[in-house]
Amino acid sequence: MRRPTTEMLNAAAIRSVLESRRYLQENPVQMLIVKTDRRTQLVDVTAQVQRAVASCGITSGICCLYVPHTTAAITINECADPDVARDVEGALDRLVPVDGTFRHREGNSDPHVKAALVGASQTIYVEGGKLLLGRWQGIFLCEFDGPRERRLQVKIVAG
Repeated sequence: MRRPTTEMLNAAAIRSVLESRRYLQENPVQMLIVKTDRRTQLVDVTAQVQRAVASCGITSGICCLYVPHTTAAITINECADPDVARDVEGALDRLVPVDGTFRHREGNSDPHVKAALVGASQTIYVEGGKLLLGRWQGIFLCEFDGPRERRLQVKIVAG
């Protein structure tokens, strides 16, 4: 068996970079729009994210979710019982009350703190073209300064 030469390795590396660039061009970040109704609200976006995964045609990889807002977040939690989302909303409102002592004077310091606590991104494995969530898990966009229209960025990477 012939050992790979430097030229062969360089050609393979170049081919890999070109394939990655082509993949990124063919599979851009998808943008989901989520409308919220309340100041604090967890919105189940699992079905929309699954549709985004299905539309890209990737059967195995990861799904990266990112919320580009400072007063919103993304989390994974139980979606079978809607009371769980309401309980999380209430717990966060009690943990970080709207009338707390804040220096930021725009009146939305509590949403900034809640978003920092929950986080702006999640990563989920994809197998068989489906999100690998647990039986009771769902994906929630967390609104803390609504009602508003929010963006959720979805990037699916093969692997």
